[in-house]
Amino acid sequence: MVETKKKQGRSLDKVYVWPYLIRIEAICAIICMLVLTVWSITIDAPLEESANPTKTPNPSKAPWYFLGLQEMLVYFDPWIAGVVLPVFIIIGLMVIPYIDINPKGNGYYTFNERPFAISTFLFGFLVLWIALIILGVFFRGPGWNLFWPWQYWDPHKVVALVNVDLSEKFGIRSYLLASIFGGLVVVGYYVVGTAAFFFLWRNSFKEMGFNRIGVTSFLFLTMMALVIKVFLRLLFNIKYVWVTPWFNI
Repeated sequence: MVETKKKQGRSLDKVYVWPYLIRIEAICAIICMLVLTVWSITIDAPLEESANPTKTPNPSKAPWYFLGLQEMLVYFDPWIAGVVLPVFIIIGLMVIPYIDINPKGNGYYTFNERPFAISTFLFGFLVLWIALIILGVFFRGPGWNLFWPWQYWDPHKVVALVNVDLSEKFGIRSYLLASIFGGLVVVGYYVVGTAAFFFLWRNSFKEMGFNRIGVTSFLFLTMMALVIKVFLRLLFNIKYVWVTPWFNI
């Protein structure tokens, strides 16, 4: 049974899982099955020919569940998109039990009880994972170029490479100055973002402590950095924010 508080009064009511919760879950499952059934009937997805080592398909795509990672390779260096960001995802999931101090952690998972946790998860899953998969499946065509769903996937399409570093947008040509400028932008982003986190959560500072807020803010800002970088690339053709002789971010 699931316990719920009355809006008026302090007494607790007992709500049976069956039929109240199971009925909603069954309806959702039926709707999902109907959507998948109609989708599979209306979209032509025939089996392709056997793999030919002398003929590489264009575009060469990973399985759909890895297309999110493949899409991130457009906006980041391989070591960031393929190693650093996935590791941060795993670390973030591992530290949840240590940074989550909500005392109502057993059976209380409504949005009113956990607005930040639920919003962050939905944003990370739907926007940063599902949206990237959809972008890779339906919008990436030959040459890994972007196509609208109604456009023909022209294998001969040529797109001029006009991406520039952020420092070049500000007229900085010196390699040393570009490295310093990019480092200040990246460090400043985390410093200002962390300060904003501490300010917004100042009422919970005694409960959470410096370490919990610091880890939470770092992981959240890193997640948002992915969105910022995607918009910088798509809208302003920004290739790298921080350019150094050893790494590029």
